[in-house]
Amino acid sequence: MNVLLIGSGGREHALSWKMAQSPKLDKLFIAPGNAGTALLGENVPIKETDFDAIKAFVLDNNVQLVVVGPEAPLVAGIHDFFLADADLKNIPVIGPQKAGAELEGSKEFAKEFMMRHNIPTAAYQSFHAGNLDEGYTFLESLKAPYVLKADGLAAGKGVLIIEDLEEAKRELRSMIMDNKFGSAGAKVVIEEFLSGIEMSCFVLTDGKSYKILPNAKDYKRIGEGDTGLNTGGMGAISPVPFADAEFLQKVEDRIVRPTVEGIQKDELPYKGFVFIGLIRVGNDPFVIEYNVRLGDPETEVVMPRIKSDMVEMFQMVGEGRLDEVELELDPRTVCTVMMVSGGYPEAYEKGKEITGLKDIRNSIAFHAGTTTDGDKVLTNGGRVIAMTSYGNNPEEALAKSYTNLEKVNFDKKYYRGDIGFDL
Repeated sequence: MNVLLIGSGGREHALSWKMAQSPKLDKLFIAPGNAGTALLGENVPIKETDFDAIKAFVLDNNVQLVVVGPEAPLVAGIHDFFLADADLKNIPVIGPQKAGAELEGSKEFAKEFMMRHNIPTAAYQSFHAGNLDEGYTFLESLKAPYVLKADGLAAGKGVLIIEDLEEAKRELRSMIMDNKFGSAGAKVVIEEFLSGIEMSCFVLTDGKSYKILPNAKDYKRIGEGDTGLNTGGMGAISPVPFADAEFLQKVEDRIVRPTVEGIQKDELPYKGFVFIGLIRVGNDPFVIEYNVRLGDPETEVVMPRIKSDMVEMFQMVGEGRLDEVELELDPRTVCTVMMVSGGYPEAYEKGKEITGLKDIRNSIAFHAGTTTDGDKVLTNGGRVIAMTSYGNNPEEALAKSYTNLEKVNFDKKYYRGDIGFDL
């Protein structure tokens, strides 16, 4: 079958890499893709949210399955757009409809969903311009640190964790009144701080049945020792060493199953991924957030651990028959380390030539922010290359990734040398 994958990052390169292994795949198109996806299929210069252009391409190229990588097209309603169009409605889209995508599109919606279905999460309240003073009062009732979350989409950067009460009040005002995160911060969710260690759980569902994919732990801060600004992710490890069978059973019983059952009870139209950001407090799991797509760079460690045919799994999701598929996993550890542009996550330059990619051995270089200029591969984003490796343990896998990161060069390259330091 012909498949269109929407997106351009490391997540999409990893999905492309996995789908390209399927005997069911005839032709893979990626819109817009990057220099890495171009090696596995055909990049198509279409913006992720240009639904009319996507429609024309799908019909012109006999596309039989659409897989949506990033959140923006899902929150904007691409699945609904397909279902409402007579020419497109029978083409399966992997990714929830707009109503289901609100689990990521609105932090408040997600918290209300968790409360309604008794899914363990931190206590919270929501505030906007009309009740800003109540927000200050709520902050005063909490103990430091203070957690402020922009309600809407903020490209993974809309969460602040602040130690000082007065600074937290200033930031709350900045988010709501000064548009610090644009319209995403017009409403802000303030949560109690949960102390523990974080990980990510990934679920694929057809809205009724589900498969729990490999878990992962990612590293968000730019600096070693988890210091500095939050990023989209500087590295990831799968499986998570501290997540033993007992803990993972709690995750399924208390969180995964109630989430999928809640989706059914609330009649949220959902066919796709649920990313559950978790924190282990003591030995109990709590939900930090939902995303309605795979994480990045977690996809770069999750996809290499799946042995099953991904195209077949997507096909079964589209047909509502996911329960008929057997999920087979690779028991090995997979680790990825992200190489980023100098200055990221703040101002950085693009267009730097990348060298050494052909010298990589025993690792997979997933492209996150790259483009081509003739035969040259150039940087085209803050996060540039995710170097992914297999090993019998995190140390072995990371050693391979770091060896290969030394071979790849571009002006002002940077990566963290301590991924996995806390395990």
